[in-house]
Amino acid sequence: MGQSYRLIVFMILLLLTSLSQAETGYRLQQFDYPYPVQMFSLTSQQKALEMAYMDVTAKGVANGKTVVLMHGKNFCAATWGGVIDALTAVGYRVIAPDQIGFCKSSKPLDYQYSFHQLAANTRALLADLNLDEVYLAGHSMGGMLASRYALLYPQQVAGLMLVNPIGLEDWLHKGVPYISIDQWYQQQLNINAEGIKAYQQRNYYAGNWRDEYDIWVEMLAGQFDADPEKSAWLSAKIYDMILTQPVVHELSQLQVPTWLMIGARDNTAVGKAFVPDVRKDQLGNYSTLAIETAARIPNARLHLFPQQGHSPQIQSPDRFNAALLKALDHLQSTPQR
Repeated sequence: MGQSYRLIVFMILLLLTSLSQAETGYRLQQFDYPYPVQMFSLTSQQKALEMAYMDVTAKGVANGKTVVLMHGKNFCAATWGGVIDALTAVGYRVIAPDQIGFCKSSKPLDYQYSFHQLAANTRALLADLNLDEVYLAGHSMGGMLASRYALLYPQQVAGLMLVNPIGLEDWLHKGVPYISIDQWYQQQLNINAEGIKAYQQRNYYAGNWRDEYDIWVEMLAGQFDADPEKSAWLSAKIYDMILTQPVVHELSQLQVPTWLMIGARDNTAVGKAFVPDVRKDQLGNYSTLAIETAARIPNARLHLFPQQGHSPQIQSPDRFNAALLKALDHLQSTPQR
C-alpha cells in the first residue's frame, strides 16, 4: 500500500511539473521576467519580427552609462535578473534583449541564423533606443555574439565583458566532427527536464545544485514541452551556427577594452558528446582556455572564479556582481583603443 501511494504521489507531481513547464509556452508567454518586457519591431530577411527586451533604468542617481547584456543559448534575458539589480543599484541603465530565435522573441524556423545577423538585430534595437555607446556583457553563446558585435561595431562599445563565453576554441579544428542540422535535430528531440537538470548541474554549477536553479530548468524545458518539434529544429539551427561560425580566430583583432570573467570549473564544449570518450577531456578546459584567451586579446584582463562553473553570475551572484562592478570601474578608466 505504501509503495502504491508513493507511486501515485510521484505520478501526480510529475504531471504537475509537466503541466507547469508546458504552460510557460513556446515563447515563454506565461514565464515571468524580473522586469517589464517590451517588444522592438523589426524587419529582417523579409520577415516582420519582434525582439523582446528589458530596459531597466537606474535606481537613484543615474551615471549616464548603459550596459547591454547578451544571454547564452540555453538562457534568456531573465537569467540576468540578479545582475540587472546590481547594475541599476549603482546607477547603470541596463538593456537585456532576447535574441531573435530565443525565449520571448520571434522564433522563425526558416531564418538564416548567424552571429553577424544577431549582432545587426541588436544594433538596430540600440539605435532605436538612441544608444550610440554601451558597455557590453555576454555570457556563454552571448560571449561569442558580444565578441562579434564588438568586432563589427567597435566605436559603439566602450568596454567588453565576456562571462564564460563558449567558442574560446575551434571545436571542428580540435576534432569534433561536423554535425548536420538533421543530426542535431534528432538529438534535440530527446530534450527533457531531467536531462536539462543533469547537464546544468554538471556544467553550469560545477556538480552542485540548489532549489533556486529549478526555475531555469523550467524555463528551458517549458519551451520544448510546449512545441517539441519546433524547439528541437530551432535548437539544431542554433547549434549549427555556434559550431560552424567560430570567432576565436578573430579575438586578437578586438579593439575595445576587454575583461574575461571565467568560472574555472566550466567544461562546456559544443559537440563534445559526438567525440570518443578518450578525447572529451581535451575540450572545454576553461581554466586553461581563460589564460590562453586573455593572452590573445590585446590588453585583456582576467578574473577567475576558481570554484564556479559555466554560470558564475547565478552560482555565486554576490561574488560575481562585485567583480563585474570592479571590471566596469576599470573599463571606465581605460581609454578605448
